[in-house]
Amino acid sequence: MNTSDKAPDWEVACPLETLREGTPKGVKLKGVPVALYKVGDKVYATHDICTHAYAHLSDGFIENHLIECPLHGAIFDVRDGKCLAVAPCDLQTYSVKIADGAVSVLLPASDGDENG
Repeated sequence: MNTSDKAPDWEVACPLETLREGTPKGVKLKGVPVALYKVGDKVYATHDICTHAYAHLSDGFIENHLIECPLHGAIFDVRDGKCLAVAPCDLQTYSVKIADGAVSVLLPASDGDENG
């Protein structure tokens, strides 16, 4: 059974030391735009594109666990992606692990030609 194309992958996103609390960081992992957020001693990851309109959440404003889209003010909880204002649906979140000073994100298995 060949599952190499469907298995989720941990992708190294950045060194932990490059993340600053209160400043989201956008990265692209295997073509997927991902936003990273340092809140206290934890790091969270979501899809970087707002579900309301095309805008990078990594350009938005974060306070505690809430990220606000810079375009129309949609608000999401970075812990679970729950939409709290404006946007019609929740935001994709990703598992994060920190090892050897690096932040890695668990991307879902690739579905081939689908856009994310």
